[in-house]
Amino acid sequence: MNYCPNCGSQNLEFKIPDGDLHQRYVCANCHTVHYINPRIIVGCLPVYEDKIIICRRAIEPCHGMWNLPAGFMENGERAEDGALRELKEETGLDGQILKLHCIYSIPHVNQVYMIFLTRINSPDAVPGEESLEVRYFEEHEVPWGEIGFTSSVYAIEKFIEYKSSTGNKTYIGSFVLEGPETRKEFS
Repeated sequence: MNYCPNCGSQNLEFKIPDGDLHQRYVCANCHTVHYINPRIIVGCLPVYEDKIIICRRAIEPCHGMWNLPAGFMENGERAEDGALRELKEETGLDGQILKLHCIYSIPHVNQVYMIFLTRINSPDAVPGEESLEVRYFEEHEVPWGEIGFTSSVYAIEKFIEYKSSTGNKTYIGSFVLEGPETRKEFS
């Protein structure tokens, strides 16, 4: 941060404010504390006739890899509306959200994913500007080694688990770097 968005001063300090536990940018001029919080990514795990719909990415990162339709939540947007917007932008499809399927955190890049299980209304997918192609996969066809993000792998794995379980659980997981790359999961 080079200047205070509140007053324009370049006199910023990176310190732990009184009563806080984390370092923050604090303006020495107007004393505003600036919080930099994680980014929320919203998306859908779209299902049509028991098939999972996955997009091949037309953009970086992970150009050419498969991914669930997802993207950054916009200001002023509800999480579920953002997920359906991303579904429409990347696949041309509309759907109905059935439930919050999983929350997946990646602390080292300050991201939190909220993936919604979504029923698709029509099979007529059309790749959007961010997608090279859109395909319907049965469980045994999922291209595991070609999925670009651990968040999508986790959501699809948990969907397969969810289908064979009873109940209506939401899964919570994370990708945490602790020496060798590891993935923590909770149910």
